[in-house]
Amino acid sequence: MKIPKPIKRGLTYRIQLQIAGKKFSCTRDTARECEQWAVQKILESKIHKKEAEKGIKPTVTFKELIEQYFQHTGQYNPSASSRKWMQGQIKVFDEKFGFLSGTSIYDITPRQLTNWRNKRSKEVGANTVLKEISFYSAVFTFAQKELFLLDENPWMMITKPKKPKARARRIHNSEIDLMLKALKYERGQTPVLPDHYVAWGFLFAIETAMRRGEILAMEKKDIYDDYVYLPKTKNGDPRNVPLSKEAKALLELIQHKGEKLIPQSENAFRLMWEKRKAAIGLSGLHFHDTRHEAITRMVRVKKLPVEVLAKITGHKKIDILINTYYNPNAQDLVEAFNEI
Repeated sequence: MKIPKPIKRGLTYRIQLQIAGKKFSCTRDTARECEQWAVQKILESKIHKKEAEKGIKPTVTFKELIEQYFQHTGQYNPSASSRKWMQGQIKVFDEKFGFLSGTSIYDITPRQLTNWRNKRSKEVGANTVLKEISFYSAVFTFAQKELFLLDENPWMMITKPKKPKARARRIHNSEIDLMLKALKYERGQTPVLPDHYVAWGFLFAIETAMRRGEILAMEKKDIYDDYVYLPKTKNGDPRNVPLSKEAKALLELIQHKGEKLIPQSENAFRLMWEKRKAAIGLSGLHFHDTRHEAITRMVRVKKLPVEVLAKITGHKKIDILINTYYNPNAQDLVEAFNEI
């Protein structure tokens, strides 16, 4: 079989193969690495074909399957956050799965996966377990329907944890004041210290409903008179977020010369937030609660229709926006009713 010529894509090279009617591709730093990958892939296909003819199943461990899935799917995923999450799963895979990591995918049973689910449920919350089960199930479906290595997916034969009730946490003004005091920040102050930028991000999130990662990724070049442009978001699509008078005032407080508005890493920002809120007894407050608070305020104060609100917040599913993030209290509903 003739090796196709790698195609240059920016700073990398990409090569595509078609073996037995199936397409394979990879991206590497050099053309030579692409060609080496292609040769290895062709050799593997020939070996697998001979083994299949003899009734011998190829040896593929759980860990090897995960890595192959990421190579095939992860590098082309449009969402950088999804790629990063998958890389994180691979990094801690041996620790998370123990002996199952090196077990052949043909030998992994629903009972073993159920035992893993029970153990994992004692370590993390139900939402995390559900997300991980969904990911690993997709990996085995890839082996079943794309690689034709498996006849059935053992992850489909286990019971999933019950999805917990959606969080509906609002943020009281007194809690905002407590957090600002803990972060040594006063409204209208130009941020200078790391604490200040965390406080500034907290206030900006309440005004815009932007996620923490989106705020930390903001660059000055994407700030316009009346809106901020977000080229990268959680769902992979860019969006524009209109700026309130209060949000504009917060942006005017940023005086440093750097490109990013908040000159901190996501980890440093998160640790500072967690440390300060714990010190004042607000451990139950999550930064993401600002999104609930902001969305509820937008409906109550701005009277925004749901279709406009969805464009601002980036929600593709209206039911999630309404049932999860819009959290009015009884008085909010009474006022809205009387206004109508």
